[in-house]
Amino acid sequence: MAGSTHTVTNQPPPLIGYDVYTSDRALTEAVERHLAPELLDEARSELAALGRTCGSAQAQEWGVLANAHPPRLRTHDRYGRRIDEVEFHPSWHRLLGKGVAAGLTAAWVRPGGHVRRAAAFLLWTQVDAGNGCPLSMTHAAVPALRTEPGLAAEWEPLLTSMIYDRELRPAGQKAGALFGMGMTEKQGGSDVRANTTTARPLPDGDSYELTGHKWFCSAPMSDGFLVLAQAPGGLTCFLVPRVLPDGTRNVFLIQRLKDKLGNRSNASSEVEFDGTWARRVGEEGRGVRTIIDMVAATRLDCVLGSAGLMRQAVAQAIHHCSHREAFGGKLVDKPLMRNVLADLAVESEAATTLALRLAAAYDDGREQERALLRIAVPAAKYWVTKRCTPVTVEASECLGGNGYVEESGMPRLVRESPLNSIWEGAGNVQALDVLRALQREPTALNAYLQEVGQARGADHRLDTAIKALLTELADLEGIEARARRLTERLALVLQGSLLVRFAPPEVADAFCASRLGNDGGMAFGTLPSTLSLTSLVDRSRPQA
Repeated sequence: MAGSTHTVTNQPPPLIGYDVYTSDRALTEAVERHLAPELLDEARSELAALGRTCGSAQAQEWGVLANAHPPRLRTHDRYGRRIDEVEFHPSWHRLLGKGVAAGLTAAWVRPGGHVRRAAAFLLWTQVDAGNGCPLSMTHAAVPALRTEPGLAAEWEPLLTSMIYDRELRPAGQKAGALFGMGMTEKQGGSDVRANTTTARPLPDGDSYELTGHKWFCSAPMSDGFLVLAQAPGGLTCFLVPRVLPDGTRNVFLIQRLKDKLGNRSNASSEVEFDGTWARRVGEEGRGVRTIIDMVAATRLDCVLGSAGLMRQAVAQAIHHCSHREAFGGKLVDKPLMRNVLADLAVESEAATTLALRLAAAYDDGREQERALLRIAVPAAKYWVTKRCTPVTVEASECLGGNGYVEESGMPRLVRESPLNSIWEGAGNVQALDVLRALQREPTALNAYLQEVGQARGADHRLDTAIKALLTELADLEGIEARARRLTERLALVLQGSLLVRFAPPEVADAFCASRLGNDGGMAFGTLPSTLSLTSLVDRSRPQA
């Protein structure tokens, strides 16, 4: 009989039609922990609704299509006029519209806004990480603009709006706006003080003309951009609107779109400024200081994005192994596979718990919390983003050959996984930033030690790790060469302290044994066999 050889058995159903939020116990517990009680009912409802959207077949298809049909650059119209526009697949606009409507740019104006947004950002990353770039840039632009009250009054209501307005029009005619960023240049990279883009003051005293080239400009179809350029007083931050107040297009020459390893749905570009009109943000010569809060916010988004990618990879792996049978039983019931899945689940939970704790520090706003962020954000950005790639690769291996096939979605997660470690300052930049905080801001180290000290005495392996960390901090000789090692230990100890305080005992035990107590191997799947591995896997199982 034709087709009789194609009976499909022992293949897992697709992981769709489920609530991504309520299935993530580490995330839901963090939200409950960090939000004020009077905000919880509304937040639960919003996040569960977004979680159902994330798990829907429709949203998953949007993510697939937006990546299968990447953006295209149109430099000129049919008549030869320069237009510098980027065309996106309709799925991109649906994704971006949902992200804006979910409050992913509105944290600064909502009670408990950073925790709520962090949870939503972690969820939405699991559908498509690419649209997280303009959402992140827009969110992070707010603190920089607040250094200029006039600009903030004009732009902040648009940036924090929950309306996606995709048309390029003057800001005064829009219901919502998105922002991009252009800091790096081809000769400087992370060394932004080597920038050569120049800013010439105009006679009105408030505006400038920019001339130069930006090697990486994020989200080039945004309504405005924060960029760095050399003014007469030194490196300065500027706001470059895409459309001028009179409705004409600003000079914003998109030279090309980057052909990237991952993040295919999102446009990253090289742009030229040639007499481009801009407004100063902050004082001349204080560009890095002005934009640093934006950088810190985007770095936290790198942590959240990596935590989201890890969570989706682990969910897919556990889902597959819960349905797939081999050698006489379900894969999830095989002791060795269970060890792998449990180890991945622990890494994912540690990342989520740390990310939400940092978001809560933004909401709190006290001086000690701000000091904690000065060390914890670059340390978390360094470590969590670096753990993302091995987690996604190992999770793909749990699917066997299916995980190497595009239709599984796992290759997209793998391609996406290195990105957050590179963007907003690669590993060395983060480690050196930690060193600067340690050397120049003693309140930052005090805040960190007070945070991890709250778990002292609860686990001997954590206590030993804290003691070893203090010894490391006391030895400043050759500290730069050891910066990565120190940053890694700072992140691990902070994760361990949070899990000991807030996670179920089996999660904290597994983390402390394998990450702090050296009772684990270099690869995933090497947890001590004495741990409650089944409960670790069950805790992270998605409920489809």
